[in-house]
Amino acid sequence: MKGVKPLILAGIVAASAAVHANDLDKVIDKSSEINKSAAQSQTKIDKIADSMQGRLQQFKTLNKEIDGLAVYNAQLNKQLNNQIEEMESLNLSMDQVSIIERQITPLMMRMITGLEQFVSLDIPFLQDERAKRLVSLKTMMDRADITSSEKFRRVLEAYQVEVDYGRTIEAYTALLDVNGKEREVDFLRIGRLELIYLTRDGKHAGSYNTETKTFETLPDSTISQINKGLRIARKQLAPDMLTLPVHAAE
Repeated sequence: MKGVKPLILAGIVAASAAVHANDLDKVIDKSSEINKSAAQSQTKIDKIADSMQGRLQQFKTLNKEIDGLAVYNAQLNKQLNNQIEEMESLNLSMDQVSIIERQITPLMMRMITGLEQFVSLDIPFLQDERAKRLVSLKTMMDRADITSSEKFRRVLEAYQVEVDYGRTIEAYTALLDVNGKEREVDFLRIGRLELIYLTRDGKHAGSYNTETKTFETLPDSTISQINKGLRIARKQLAPDMLTLPVHAAE
């Protein structure tokens, strides 16, 4: 019987060891599952952390864009306000232009009438050219496709042309009644001081008398000087002194 007890004790020890081994395996298995679960959880946490980091970066980027858009919108508002002010200014200017146009048209008509009267009272040089200019101005005033500013510019241009006549010398050819016969003559205009003619054959000369409103015959002694004046006016000779009869104003 004494030999049986050690055997029984050994069996109990072996059984106990087996039980402990089984429990240890379970603990190890459970620990492995926990570690695996923990690893999976960590993986999920890492993914969530990465996702949160990405969203945080996206949030920061969006905030920067929002700040940029706020600055851009503020600038647009300034530009819009400036444009509104410019539109108001333009509307006011357009109203003023309408008023000016209503006032300037009668002024231009009076200017053209005054120019026409001036030409009719002036010495009779370039009559066809000046008459056509006046007709052109009158026709222009009836046209709707020409702006008021352009009309005014042309009227002023016509006045400037007339002003320039008074300080220039000019030679041109035209027809003139000489001794009851229409003949082609060379005219010499010296400003508005003198209008002299010389027939193409160089035999007859005359000058316009502003008092009698007629051409008077000049002596033959003036013909050489008239020829010289014509050549100077045509830039065929250098400017030089001329000795010509002048109808002095009283």
